[in-house]
Amino acid sequence: MTATESAFGAGLSPFAGITSFMRRPVTRDLAGVDVAVVGIPFDGGTSYRSGARFGPRRIREASAMLWGGYNSALAVKPLDVLKVVDYGDVNVIPPSIAETMVNIEAEVGAILSAGAAVLALGGDHSVTLPLLRAHARKPGPLGVVHFDAHPDTWNREFNEQPYSHGTPFRRAIEEGILDPSRYVQVGLRGPTSGAGDWQWARDRGARAITMEDVAELGLPAVLRTMREVLRGPVYVSLDIDAADPAFAPGTGTPEVGGFSSRELLQLVRGLRGVDLVGCDLVEVCPPYDHGDITAILAANLAFELLSLLAVARRGG
Repeated sequence: MTATESAFGAGLSPFAGITSFMRRPVTRDLAGVDVAVVGIPFDGGTSYRSGARFGPRRIREASAMLWGGYNSALAVKPLDVLKVVDYGDVNVIPPSIAETMVNIEAEVGAILSAGAAVLALGGDHSVTLPLLRAHARKPGPLGVVHFDAHPDTWNREFNEQPYSHGTPFRRAIEEGILDPSRYVQVGLRGPTSGAGDWQWARDRGARAITMEDVAELGLPAVLRTMREVLRGPVYVSLDIDAADPAFAPGTGTPEVGGFSSRELLQLVRGLRGVDLVGCDLVEVCPPYDHGDITAILAANLAFELLSLLAVARRGG
């Protein structure tokens, strides 16, 4: 353990120390860094309950419970395999979604150019569009696994404004940075304005797995269906509202009938072996959380994503 790591409380009890993500050093020095954890505290794209700007901070606090750091299910200790730092937060502009997107793409693009992968903590789901823009610069159109109760492929939620947390994947398909034939939506459910809400992406080749499909097929078949789609470089975007509100009440647009915590862990672990190039976890809204159960789930899911990157690096 280095002196810098000790200063942040690495190895201390969960109630002690400074709460960077998993007690990693907070630095923007990317020399030799494999993964940078990046906070994006922006919720200007929400259409219902705001507050996701506090998500990155609360996820970091909850990650203190991960201090042991060994993933028994994937048989890997990520911090033994990867050099991970907490990069801090992107400079967001609360009144301007457009300016914030420019900042996200520029800052994350610089991190990727330095050779580090990015684990982004949102923030609302609008932040995924600039993240996809940054990640698609080098490999081209990405395959995407999108865990969510909602398709987020609506056209314009607020009059003629093109950007919100309900539009990122539509814009990404339109911009050619997301390959719809390698795009799978997992966990769709709840009332919509009409049948077309889920159909737009399907008409362009996306695979949509609803919660009704999950109930009929079971998780092993869902995983097989997901992996059939995932060729080439893949980005994972995980909206915490994919979980049922019983397991994640602290989110902006809760929908009943979602995944349990255990099911989400299984689904993320099932991505082992996929060519994962980046990931985000979004829509944690602490003002509506109870006993931090949403933040704790989010921190553990972020740990699972980090573990996938470690397994890939280790070659297992």
